Amino acid sequence: MAPRRRREFLQLMLAGVTAAASGRAFAQTHPPKVTTTPLNDHLHLISGAGANALLVSSGEGLVLVNGGSSEQSNEVLKAVAAQSGGKRLTTLFNSDWCADHTGSNESVGSISAAIIAHENTKQYLANDQFVEWQKRTYKAKPKVALPTKTFLTKGSMTAGSERIDYGHLGQAHTDGDIYVHLPASNVLVTGHVMTVGKYPIADYTTGGWLGGLLTATKTLLDLSNAQTRVIPATGPVQTRADLQAQFDMLTTLRERFAKMMRQGMSANDMLAAGATKEFDEKWGDPKLFVAVSYRGLWLHVRELGGIV
Repeated sequence: MAPRRRREFLQLMLAGVTAAASGRAFAQTHPPKVTTTPLNDHLHLISGAGANALLVSSGEGLVLVNGGSSEQSNEVLKAVAAQSGGKRLTTLFNSDWCADHTGSNESVGSISAAIIAHENTKQYLANDQFVEWQKRTYKAKPKVALPTKTFLTKGSMTAGSERIDYGHLGQAHTDGDIYVHLPASNVLVTGHVMTVGKYPIADYTTGGWLGGLLTATKTLLDLSNAQTRVIPATGPVQTRADLQAQFDMLTTLRERFAKMMRQGMSANDMLAAGATKEFDEKWGDPKLFVAVSYRGLWLHVRELGGIV
């Protein structure tokens, strides 16, 4: 690695130590293992960082899709450096504002790399956010950690021979969710819109809702084919068939929950009635999913019709 680029990575690593310091006590006791898996000669999946990240290498530099949590930022940046081949990290995507995707923002911003996100994500990161269902307030990020390039609908860039398309997914997990699609390699990054082994959460406090999750999943289906490698927020690489299974589950439950609400049922009533029972083996404990979905559906009650 050239001396200048080596210094840049060392600066980035040092910044990562500072950004992650507040959360590292527990991480040092039981640190999750960050692993890197090649998808082809210029794409690497970084797992175990709080949420999945994708590293794209080209002659012009490196592009990172999501940066893991602040506790694991150091390990993410080590994985980036190990695969850098002397190239500079030029761009970081945030697929939403959540802490397990934006933990490397401050470190990456400190070396003047571009941070790309939806405009709503920037606004959430720039202000304190109280997430009611978590009973937690997330503090605003410093200016250096905020996205430097935002968009409203979609955009595109190139990294060597790879075109990187990205687009807004509407009011889904949040109202700032985006996909990142690499058509040449047939890889699709979904962020928290797709989950593995647990139900997807539509965070009504930052604009998400169950109907939007359903629409966003349909958008992802339309971008994929049988050979697409789908990268969810956490867990192993998925397929279009897995996206279809999530779409079918959400379709059924959106209709079922609306029908139960028209009957005057509460979230606890839905759980007691086994509203999700045929899906629980695949997606796990439904309690949080039902409770949060119920609150979000009430915020869209006029769209559902017949409830009030």
